[in-house]
Amino acid sequence: MQQRTILIVEDEAILRDTIVYNLKADGYEVLTAGDGATALDLALHKRPDLVLLDLMLPVMDGLEVCRQLRKRNETAETPILMLTARSEETDKVVGLELGADDYVTKPFSWRELRARVRALLRRATPHPSATAPAPQDESRVLTAGEVRIDLDRREVFVGSREVELPARLFDLLAYLVRQRGMVLTRDRLLEQVWGYDFAGDTRTVDVHIRWLREKLEADPANPALIQTVRGVGYRFK
Repeated sequence: MQQRTILIVEDEAILRDTIVYNLKADGYEVLTAGDGATALDLALHKRPDLVLLDLMLPVMDGLEVCRQLRKRNETAETPILMLTARSEETDKVVGLELGADDYVTKPFSWRELRARVRALLRRATPHPSATAPAPQDESRVLTAGEVRIDLDRREVFVGSREVELPARLFDLLAYLVRQRGMVLTRDRLLEQVWGYDFAGDTRTVDVHIRWLREKLEADPANPALIQTVRGVGYRFK
């Protein structure tokens, strides 16, 4: 297989060098940048397979880098994994809104970072069967109450209102609706929607669920569609 290239955008030298060491040990080619402007230039010219993007950067912050990468045709589909601090909950949601694929919270274990890197790269390389036509008896439109999901057009409607969802939120909603009525653990959601084979920090599920509720629910504080099952996970009613 062709060697995959990962761009690490991190201004903290010790952390950056540690990530570089571990990724190279796993066989990846690694590019590095210590500020946002350099990162954007490298991403556009070197076209990495994945960008590990810190949010707090000099010259140009990570959110602006994310925004610019998603605006350019060359990098619009490049997976972006944000590196965030524990106190940056708002930035996490904003980053996801701008098109980042996922985040990992500092301090993180190497096992968790490795799992997320592998999952994002795996999703960015569709298996041949992923493009095969759907079986004739499989519905390509999912409905649950007022929610309608067109899987081919990747469109979501709540009643007559169209709801625009980034790729990860769309996949999460589609999975919840397919399994409607079932209680789904956070680990199961990470495995089925994110493709993770390591059950690390499950708070990423909670952030996405909260964001999805804000998009779909009439009253996100009292959700009627996506219910929390305390101590277990979530259920689409």
